Amino acid sequence: MILNKTALSLAQVKEYTKNVDESKPIALYLKKFCKISKADADNLAVDIRALNNPKIKEENIIKILDMLPHDAEDMNKIFLEVSLTEEELKIILTLIKNISQKGGES
Repeated sequence: MILNKTALSLAQVKEYTKNVDESKPIALYLKKFCKISKADADNLAVDIRALNNPKIKEENIIKILDMLPHDAEDMNKIFLEVSLTEEELKIILTLIKNISQKGGES
């Protein structure tokens, strides 16, 4: 029985599956597509939540963590149901840039 469902970022999945054989498909997928460490993903999620923007849902945060968009066009692919202002997009993109410059993959 499923008690609740929680969306996970690729970084979180990578952490949960760190003891999986590296030749398994999930490990290969995560190695190829996970662009951020769990610590950096957690920090970025906290920073985005701290914006207290009601337009940004938890699912959007997970997509941001997985995609690490570089521009407004990529961000707009995440926010299909709402439109963020140019300023809101700029703030999130700056947070992503700061994390990417600081951390990267681990």
